[in-house]
Amino acid sequence: MQATSQSLTTVETAKKLGLLPEEFERITQILGRVPNFTELSIFSVMWSEHCSYKNSIVWLKTLPRDGDSLLAKAGEENAGLVDIGDGWACAFKIESHNHPSALEPYQGAATGVGGINRDIFTMGARPVAQLNSLRFGNLKLDRTRWLLKGVVKGIGDYGNAFGIPVVGGEVFFDDCYNTNPLVNAMSVGIVKVGETASATSYGVGNPVYIVGSSTGKDGIHGATFASGDLTEESAKDLPAVQVGDPFQEKLLLEATLEVIQTRAIIGMQDMGAAGITCSTSEMSAKGEHGMDIWLNKVPTRQAGMQGWEILLSESQERMLMVVEKGREAEVEAVFEKWDLHFAQIGVVTDTKRLRYYMNGELEADVPAHDLVLGGGAPVYHREFTEPAYFAEAARFDAAQIAQPNDLKAVADFLIAQPNIASKRWVYEQYDSMVGTATMGSHAPSDAGVVKVKGTNKALVMTVDCNSRYVQADPQKGAAIAVAEAARNIVCTGGKPLAITNCLNFGNPYNPEVYWQFVGAIRGMGEACRAFGTPVTGGNVSFYNHTVISGKPAIPVFPTPTIGMLGLMEHKSLLTTLAFRNAGDSIFLIGQPSDDIHASEYLYAWHKVSLSPAPAFSLEEEKALHESISGLIQGNLVQSVHDVSDGGLFCAMAEAGFHNQLGFSIETDEAYRTDGYLFGEAQGRAIVSVSPEKLDAFAEFMALQSSPFTLLGEVSTGTVQVNGESWGSIADFRMLYEATLPQAMDHGRE
Repeated sequence: MQATSQSLTTVETAKKLGLLPEEFERITQILGRVPNFTELSIFSVMWSEHCSYKNSIVWLKTLPRDGDSLLAKAGEENAGLVDIGDGWACAFKIESHNHPSALEPYQGAATGVGGINRDIFTMGARPVAQLNSLRFGNLKLDRTRWLLKGVVKGIGDYGNAFGIPVVGGEVFFDDCYNTNPLVNAMSVGIVKVGETASATSYGVGNPVYIVGSSTGKDGIHGATFASGDLTEESAKDLPAVQVGDPFQEKLLLEATLEVIQTRAIIGMQDMGAAGITCSTSEMSAKGEHGMDIWLNKVPTRQAGMQGWEILLSESQERMLMVVEKGREAEVEAVFEKWDLHFAQIGVVTDTKRLRYYMNGELEADVPAHDLVLGGGAPVYHREFTEPAYFAEAARFDAAQIAQPNDLKAVADFLIAQPNIASKRWVYEQYDSMVGTATMGSHAPSDAGVVKVKGTNKALVMTVDCNSRYVQADPQKGAAIAVAEAARNIVCTGGKPLAITNCLNFGNPYNPEVYWQFVGAIRGMGEACRAFGTPVTGGNVSFYNHTVISGKPAIPVFPTPTIGMLGLMEHKSLLTTLAFRNAGDSIFLIGQPSDDIHASEYLYAWHKVSLSPAPAFSLEEEKALHESISGLIQGNLVQSVHDVSDGGLFCAMAEAGFHNQLGFSIETDEAYRTDGYLFGEAQGRAIVSVSPEKLDAFAEFMALQSSPFTLLGEVSTGTVQVNGESWGSIADFRMLYEATLPQAMDHGRE
């Protein structure tokens, strides 16, 4: 039967919905007729980049996706699933909520947190930790402060009310993000092996339920909105931004985990992007079945909603569940216990088609397979061209940069830079201890750590990406992002297991932007293979740029955020970054360097925006990880901290802040001093060693391939460099802690 309830559509209608003319033609071929508006809307959201990955999947498939501990490969389920031993598995994923956060930062960020947590507990895993990676523009701008305040409050309010600790994250500022911030949220959960749920549908006659919040008009065409340009007119799309309710989500979490235990659930999926449309189509395609859906039975918040509005709404805190026929009462009893709205809105069929009805009238009739990634969704091979700036950056000559006479002034300047200074103003708005499983509260470490209750193990997790490096060299920069994530996990006492990624780029139709994307994928794949960390899934977010008054689009820095999961085999291995005792020796593990390429020092102090990515070697990085892991397992070090943003000096200052311990160090005359102190060459970490462990430390390191260099020793609170007093660690900490509070207070004047 043909859907005939609405007027037929045109190519112009398709273009307004974000479809290409050739895609409209393909839809007519698939259906054997011209689609009506509802059907065209269904294809527009399902074939959007956000849902179909049509412009990225050919390259995503080149990433390593196999590993001994993987229980679900990329794309198979709502999130990645990794075996962590002792009968437990870890589900984890990262996703973006960039465009919604640019327009309505509080709800945009809050619903990003809600959505990523639903991806985790839909699989039957209880979320135990959250992380986030945030990018904003110039902190001096009123808009940046408004966005920062709203995003942080949105994340904090939703996460705190939901009851999941935030255990890690990063915040980065650059002018390229002035109007298009990036808000990437990661969630991590645990589940017993064999007790997961799948996002599938099968069994003719099995009832289809919607559970959770009522459906409203918020978020309609949100997937299309996320797959288009952000312009001055985008504020008119505020209805495309969803509204979250963390208390409803908490009820949905508990009900979902309980209903899985009944074993009466065939499959379930949360309603994120594209709402009912996405969950019904993806579950049906995976199970090779169809569904008849009665839209008028969907509980709604507003009277008179049309069928296409119900289908495309992205109202939050909703699940689609397929229940084993005859066991409805068991499932409904769970929903009633948790005081959740629910309704049977459909039934599974053997047609492999999705038929949507409104008050008995057929609203749309589409084949499930043709809607989804891996099915009939289009796949494109886009052109890519090396940008002119890349060659210009390669011509940079660091020898032309004069060393400042006053390096202490540089240190004061750098430690207060927004990209290096304390993010306490941000993370103190998050609850990091709720749930009692968070470790490392007594001192900071390079990665977040959460106990696996009932075992001696702990999960170690981090999010990392220096987008300035990726802008400088996409392939090397993305490899560095993976390497730094692995380094942070190793420095904390864990072993890297797998990654999830959130790939934030500009318009894929721009060949120079797509060149950045391709390079980043190549670098990411190379590094993941080197570290044995397969990609379990994630998110692609294109169109992160701003179009102003018809001027050429200004893309953000390419930002392939890496969310990495690691495992600490025993909680006793937890290693913090904080110096512990005056008199301990400080060593650099890794190759000394004075490379200043793409550093905060070069960018902020010298105002040089074009230079190559910093020195990096996968072989040296792997050697560093082996050395650090051995030192921690042998209990030979007091502290470990990787050298990253701000270079060696900033790493040592951060190591001193927690216990108010200073340091006295000597640089190597073979290297220029500014580069030695502030350069950001990769593959390095600083460790502190107690006097009684020095001999054992030296014996161990003599057998390693990583070089090690004595820098100096931990002091009682003063900072000395090459015999010159640079003041106290307390003075540096005052500068470090003041930047964000002062900037945000300025915004209230």
